[in-house]
Amino acid sequence: MDNLKDKVVLVTGSARRVGAETIRVLHADGANVVVHYRSSSAEAEALNSKLNILREGSCMTVQGDLTDIKNLANIIDTVIKTMGKLDVLVNNASTFYPTPVGDITEDNWDDLMGSNLKAPLFLSQLVAPYLKSTQGCIVNIVDVHGFRPMKNYPVYSVAKAGLLMLTQSLARELGPDVRVNGVAPGAILWPEEDENQSDKDVLLAKTALKREGSPNDIAKAILFLVRDADYITGQVIPIDGGRMLNH
Repeated sequence: MDNLKDKVVLVTGSARRVGAETIRVLHADGANVVVHYRSSSAEAEALNSKLNILREGSCMTVQGDLTDIKNLANIIDTVIKTMGKLDVLVNNASTFYPTPVGDITEDNWDDLMGSNLKAPLFLSQLVAPYLKSTQGCIVNIVDVHGFRPMKNYPVYSVAKAGLLMLTQSLARELGPDVRVNGVAPGAILWPEEDENQSDKDVLLAKTALKREGSPNDIAKAILFLVRDADYITGQVIPIDGGRMLNH
């Protein structure tokens, strides 16, 4: 498979979990990939080494805190200097934790809005000229809770709702040259610190398919939007096993 041959893809927050699986799937389809990380350097370099063994010069890593907007230009400059161009941006990096009303701090707001909404906006704005020149695309990782709020997670839910609207807004702003879409994961990959099985069972019982999805389900949807969806823009596809069917 080399349908994405010679395409350059940047996936933010891609050293681990869904981001890393997305890197692997797009790389397997022929793309040259950029693994971005903030602090997971060991995982990023391990993934980089593995992919470059499979196809020499096909992967690079780039480090940076996306919430510090001053860093973004350096990140993109590094990518362009190394890879020569950019065809696809996947805004995957995110922070996620509860902020019950009564306990919300301004730091919570700045952090959750920063990673989930501010960084995707400013990064998209920065790469837009490169994507226009390659007729490229952007894929944002939203969340089903951007459609419907999650209890005890109001700031996160609001940030993802903003990312949903940003996806639609950017599609209007950047068309016809750049397509902008999103995927909204449901019960895919649990936070590592959240091991409450009863909570998982309750959530999965609310899905039409009665089972957990996998990071590969998300990665394959991203591959579709990047490779096969030439006439789709401004859409966010829930990958949730039918979770949103249940009120």
